[in-house]
Amino acid sequence: MPLPPYIEAARRRAPPSHEAQPVDDRLRYQTVFASEPGAVAAPTAGLHFTPELLAAAARAGHQIATVTLHVGPGTFRPVEVDDPAAHRMDAERYRVPAATAGAIALARREGRRIVAVGTTVVRTLEASARAHGGQVVAGEAETDLFLAPGARFQVVTDLITNFHLPRSTLLMLVAAFAGRSLILETYAEAVRLGYRFYSYGDAMLITGEPR
Repeated sequence: MPLPPYIEAARRRAPPSHEAQPVDDRLRYQTVFASEPGAVAAPTAGLHFTPELLAAAARAGHQIATVTLHVGPGTFRPVEVDDPAAHRMDAERYRVPAATAGAIALARREGRRIVAVGTTVVRTLEASARAHGGQVVAGEAETDLFLAPGARFQVVTDLITNFHLPRSTLLMLVAAFAGRSLILETYAEAVRLGYRFYSYGDAMLITGEPR
């Protein structure tokens, strides 16, 4: 998988490592969820998860369901127009397994939370719901869904996400989910406290209400 340019640039600038085991991006820049080739970048929120953490979450009673979205380069293209509504996303292919669609339907009927690990999961679930009258349906499709402030979320109630680049569609999705002013305050606090941004950075959990 190709590394984001800022990771490769940082590696070139960094002095020689004296660690016993230097960072191996070929291993680290991949998620435990990955199962097939197709995406041009790792869904970075997923980089925080390990098999041990997933097992602990399952033991604590959390149900884990997966989706596939083959992230394309258009996701990372900055919004260069003054009106975000004029920005166009490239279509990306996604797949929702039947078990995942069933788990989400049951959780929604029972009023439980739907926690998305990453903005790619949000786009997958919300795109499926928009295409099927508000329900997440099993199957494969393409989406060019761009969720900017003002968008209404039909499925996802909580979001785990990293800190994103300015003028990115990812940051605009997070601002749409949590509110622009709250996200600006959160980012300012993250900068003040020295949080790490981007792929190998820190993550936040944004909580909402069951939909």
